[in-house]
Amino acid sequence: MVSFSRIALFAAAITSAAAFPTNITDIGLLARGGTPSSTGTSNGYYFSWWTDNAAQATYTNGGGGQYSLNWSGNNGNLVGGKGWNPGSNGRVIHYSGTYQPSGNSYLSIYGWTRSPLIEYYIVESYGTYNPSSAAAKKGTVNCDGANYDILTTWRYNAPSIDGTQTFQQFWSVRNPKKSPGGAISGSVSTGCHFNAWKNLGMNLGTSWNYQIVATEGYQSSGSASITVS
Repeated sequence: MVSFSRIALFAAAITSAAAFPTNITDIGLLARGGTPSSTGTSNGYYFSWWTDNAAQATYTNGGGGQYSLNWSGNNGNLVGGKGWNPGSNGRVIHYSGTYQPSGNSYLSIYGWTRSPLIEYYIVESYGTYNPSSAAAKKGTVNCDGANYDILTTWRYNAPSIDGTQTFQQFWSVRNPKKSPGGAISGSVSTGCHFNAWKNLGMNLGTSWNYQIVATEGYQSSGSASITVS
């Protein structure tokens, strides 16, 4: 997350989790770098967890839509969260809990569509790096009483949910961000963002893949305990 190109690589790393065959509902296994990467269902929610094992990171699924994440060592890439698979157009997503990053990290609604293949983010909060700082700004939108910058970028021959592909990333980044470092909560009307994107010629695909509230870290440390509904 030192540069947007690194953010893009980091975001693409999330998709690696989709390739893992292991489905874990209550994660307690620890690998050399912490909890091993996995995707699956837990208490009625879809979850995705990916780590490159460079950091010491522990991801745990709690009851309902709750998950927790602790990471340390200021090394590596990791991302985890809970939500739905498939996602949808117009879902209102609620989240609450604590988010305490130290360094490069962000908390976002994250997902994919197909036809066309699009990777998208609605960023609610972040640590020391603004993920929109090196993307192309397309406009702004007010959703749920907050202003967001709308941005796009391209990924070329990069990992995706469909293997190595070239695809666009769509972003809404809350401006100003919600303050990290403790209690955090909010509601995100995804349809408000998706409609604003469409009005700017940013068309999501017709086939929905997963849609989660994700906590990400890049060469940083931190903790999060988030409940999604």
